[in-house]
Amino acid sequence: MYNLLAYIKHHRGQNEAALECLRQAEAVIQREHADQAEIRSVVTWGNYAWVYYHMGRLSEAQVYVDKVKHVCEKFSSPYRIESPEIDCEEGWAQLKCGRKNNERAKVCFEKCLEKNPKNPEFTSGLAISSYRLDKWPPPQNPIDILQQAIQLNPDNPDNQYVKVLLALKLQKMNEEGEGQRLVEEAVEKAPQATEVLRAAAMLYRRQNDLDKAIDLFKKALECMPNNAYLHCQIGACYRAKVHEYQNVGENAMYGIREELQELIGQAINYLKRADELNGNLTHICSYLACLYAQLGQYEEAEHYFQKEFSKELSPVNKQVLHLRYGNFQLYQMKCDNKAIHHFMEGMKINQESKETEKMKTKLQRIAKTRLSKNRADPEALHLLAFLEELNGKRQPAEEISERGLDSGHLVPSASLTEE
Repeated sequence: MYNLLAYIKHHRGQNEAALECLRQAEAVIQREHADQAEIRSVVTWGNYAWVYYHMGRLSEAQVYVDKVKHVCEKFSSPYRIESPEIDCEEGWAQLKCGRKNNERAKVCFEKCLEKNPKNPEFTSGLAISSYRLDKWPPPQNPIDILQQAIQLNPDNPDNQYVKVLLALKLQKMNEEGEGQRLVEEAVEKAPQATEVLRAAAMLYRRQNDLDKAIDLFKKALECMPNNAYLHCQIGACYRAKVHEYQNVGENAMYGIREELQELIGQAINYLKRADELNGNLTHICSYLACLYAQLGQYEEAEHYFQKEFSKELSPVNKQVLHLRYGNFQLYQMKCDNKAIHHFMEGMKINQESKETEKMKTKLQRIAKTRLSKNRADPEALHLLAFLEELNGKRQPAEEISERGLDSGHLVPSASLTEE
């Protein structure tokens, strides 16, 4: 991790900070792998040489080149070495660099295990990379390797993350009892490990235990206060709590008005902070727009909708945005024409999604309402022709009736809850 951070610092021109990261990397190696310090330090020493070279400090660069050469000659040949420990370092670095690198990470750990099949660290690395490949790119089943990694080193604090990953897989297989036990054990043994806390929080969020999820995400946030992902997840949990009020009757709403406003405020605060830290996170601005719409703050809602439209979005995310903004125009702004435009634009993107069906139903309802008032309404007839051309003559299923905000009333917004 420190080697990767040093690389980032170097490319930002922060070479002194990069050297400090490399010193921290050395300290970790001495603390955790004292018996393999030489072989484990080859990557770090190579990075020292690189940074010093680019700083123009050639004599210091040469010192580390010589260190690398000495180790390579000792274990293999000058400047080249085959070592499972180095492959392991590469595997962890690949895992830190995003999901597109998961396959390469898996290959690294498999190569390590060819030399040392019972090594707990190598097995854990393979388990984590296999778990991530279960989603991207090919489907695989990592259950066996996750269980093997735990059995090889069940009490190692660094291995508690693997327990939570196994728990998440078991949850998907409806074995929540065993998954719950693993999560509780992992959090107890590694209460400060942010990866454990984050993964455990996701398990509780999937169980709809939002308070427990928020608590764990906040504990992780104490260690990483500027982590956009954590702010986003906490905001999303508060947003989900707001959704729980969706079916509350209008009379009951008066009794929980302050509580609902507090939840919306919490969701907005965390999501805004996430957006400040990383403006490229998907959906955050449309989440904020829908929350502001629910509070009746339509100018703020419009601002965040337009901010989301200004981003480079995938077709799927663009379709979701057209649905949400169309709902906002239909239910809050009472502007049928803008709603129609965005529902039509959204339907053109993807005809095989749940969003398409929702927008299709809304357009048909708008047409039906207009035709009930004027059988020759040109806009309504155009809508029906559009639907028939795009999707055939199949009638859409009826939706549950929706309503937006009436002036002065805090009522859940259709644009907030539809995904």
